[in-house]
Amino acid sequence: MKIPLFDLTRQYAIIRQEILAEIDKVISSGRVILGENVQKLEKEIAELVGVKHGIGVANGSDALYIALKALGVGEGDYVITTPYTFFATASCITRNNATPIFVDIDPQTYNINLDQVEDVLKNHPQSEKIKALIPVHLFGQTVDLERLEVIRERYGIRILEDCAQSIGSTWKYADGTVKKSGSIGDVAIFSFFPTKNLGAYGDGGMIVTDDDKIAEFCRSFRVHGSKTKYVHEVVGINSRLDEIQAVILRVKLKHLNEYIEKRRKIAKWYGEEFKKSRGLWVVGLDYTSNQQSTTNNKFHLVVPPVPSDRSHVFHQYVVRFKGISGEKRNALRDYLSKQGIGTSIYYPMGLHQQKCFAYLNIPEGFLPETEKACEETLALPIFPELMKEEVEYVVNQIISYLGGD
Repeated sequence: MKIPLFDLTRQYAIIRQEILAEIDKVISSGRVILGENVQKLEKEIAELVGVKHGIGVANGSDALYIALKALGVGEGDYVITTPYTFFATASCITRNNATPIFVDIDPQTYNINLDQVEDVLKNHPQSEKIKALIPVHLFGQTVDLERLEVIRERYGIRILEDCAQSIGSTWKYADGTVKKSGSIGDVAIFSFFPTKNLGAYGDGGMIVTDDDKIAEFCRSFRVHGSKTKYVHEVVGINSRLDEIQAVILRVKLKHLNEYIEKRRKIAKWYGEEFKKSRGLWVVGLDYTSNQQSTTNNKFHLVVPPVPSDRSHVFHQYVVRFKGISGEKRNALRDYLSKQGIGTSIYYPMGLHQQKCFAYLNIPEGFLPETEKACEETLALPIFPELMKEEVEYVVNQIISYLGGD
């Protein structure tokens, strides 16, 4: 059996005729850059999130760069973010000539640890230079939005939400209010990379905000800093979303809720199958386990937890093998590959361990939860068209390798 980590072809087979018909309309119109479909998509994404403005750009990395610049971040400034994320979250900081401050993660959700964020804001020797916070809603699970709002008010910090992996995810407030990722920051971004829950067949990104001035800046900056053709107020960049990708995304947007529900069902299948094993001590789903830890349990497996105060859209299904070495995890991955199962490691090292950030002089062990997650986690196949028998096969192969039953 061959099971890829992600498979676009199955989805395309279902919506092919719908996609082709819309692409034909775009090409026949002769308007292929920043046209009607881009404008409609911008409005639709803004409405989905619950904000006033959407600004389509070429990709998620540019969205981060432009959005952070719109907050006024520049040389001499500091920006807090997580080291356990895709590179673009931090590179947008250095591209704006600012310096990242990496804060460790929560070991259960892998999202940035907000207690430690507050510690930095209180105790950093140059706290007055910390201009922004970039929380990442990693793997599809929302950071505590209610707490983020408190932090913003308490410390006067600007917030750029990195929602590249979390479109459609929510947080339930103590008073019962439910808000979506991307709705509470000064500005937020989405990525439409093909593997995302809402993915293009190329690159694409979106900036969303309630702030009129931020929106105006972003719209200008994406077209070389121009509001009027051939008149440039600032030196911007060329980062425009094309009509073909926009119309593809508009077709897929109609199916987004269905895709998310299927991903949740698949995640539930994984949890149920793993919990059947008596050789694995499985923790997760609701922070409970399938059995008490005993000396007979060889492996402690953590599946993605889903507490009641948030919704998870499962952009990735990441499991964790507690206490094993990266070498053992990598050997398991090699075994699964030989069985036809695609996996990935998100992420093999923390951003603070990347050579390009060596100048920050962050010692090994300073961000222990990030470093442990990089050693112990593995992403398993998940996409809406994945079948239950395929999930069972993946789980059985993992249990077989680990010696469970």
